[in-house]
Amino acid sequence: MAEAVSDWATDYDIFDPSYVADPYAVWDDLRGTCPVAHTDRYGGSWLPTRMADVTEIARDIAHFSSREITVVPTDADTDVLPAGSPPIQADPPVHTWTRRLLLPWFSHARIATYEPYTRDLCNTLIDGFVDQGSADAAADYAQQIPVRVIGRILGVPDDMSDTFTGWVRSILEFANVEARRVAARDEAVTYFWGEMEARRGGRGDDLISTLLRSEVDGEPVSDEFILGMVGLTLVAGADTTWSALGSSLWHLATHDEDRARLVADPSLLPVAVEEFLRAYSPVTMARIVADDVEYAGCPMHAGDRVLMNFPAANRDPEAFPDPDRVIIDRAVNRHVAFGAGIHRCAGSNLARMELLVGIGEWLRRIPDFGIADGATVTWAGGQVRGPRSCPVVF
Repeated sequence: MAEAVSDWATDYDIFDPSYVADPYAVWDDLRGTCPVAHTDRYGGSWLPTRMADVTEIARDIAHFSSREITVVPTDADTDVLPAGSPPIQADPPVHTWTRRLLLPWFSHARIATYEPYTRDLCNTLIDGFVDQGSADAAADYAQQIPVRVIGRILGVPDDMSDTFTGWVRSILEFANVEARRVAARDEAVTYFWGEMEARRGGRGDDLISTLLRSEVDGEPVSDEFILGMVGLTLVAGADTTWSALGSSLWHLATHDEDRARLVADPSLLPVAVEEFLRAYSPVTMARIVADDVEYAGCPMHAGDRVLMNFPAANRDPEAFPDPDRVIIDRAVNRHVAFGAGIHRCAGSNLARMELLVGIGEWLRRIPDFGIADGATVTWAGGQVRGPRSCPVVF
């Protein structure tokens, strides 16, 4: 068991159970006393908590590289895909052409083709528990949706969804448990290598088949880069969205007035989704200091890890009035839940659609619900924060 945190400014631990359960007070304190904190845990890292600092560092690709984006160090020999996970784990020019290959899969037009399946999926899931009067809004619903939608994009069977969920949780939620993380990574790599071989030379219209036929500057895309992009699509497209959806449902289960308002006026949902994304931003990414640099008085050295604390930035009172209050009709909401700069999330359109459909169908079918008496809501944290269990009754 890790030692207790002695001072959040100099010894923070983003895997600490108290931080995972309620990080907001920690961020508030750090902004006023040490807005760029430091720790020696997990190889050492820096933690900015203000919007201005987080966005400036995210956009400064000259000094802060994306060659490593995990919140804990990984072993380059055993724990990293051969080409990384581009475009998110790449600097230009690799970032540029890999992102260009993925963006068409997450355009507004393409997302519209995924919506009917997503809506049917949501209703099928609800059908499975609606007559019981209770469910786990996280495990039975939120965690079941994005991984299946991503599976459709990758062209894999629905019965792989539980396996995918296990891999994603091991890689992100248990990033500080090396053996579990590496084992999941190896299983995923073996599976996708096999899928690539099976589809090579085929005419499939899924993402894997399309990437196998793609060229850049007249040359085929290497298998290593395809593997990295496929792995990214799974990992980045699953836990992030199911955490955001689970957090949104948790909020509605614990805030009767907001829930009733959205039930009475579904047209407000798109604005509410943006507020849920701001208030419960799930993702913290990392950057690696490229060369020695002093930032905000902090002597950062080449190789240091900087955690892009987008969730804290979205609670900064300098950026948002009354930031700790969830205002579902917040008019001005320039949040950075999807990141900032050239690495802003390529799948943001997909995530928004899944949130709109997932919340909308739940409220249509289950308009009145709350946390079950005596139930414990559990949260996961680290790279991605969100509820893992959210027992509700209706």
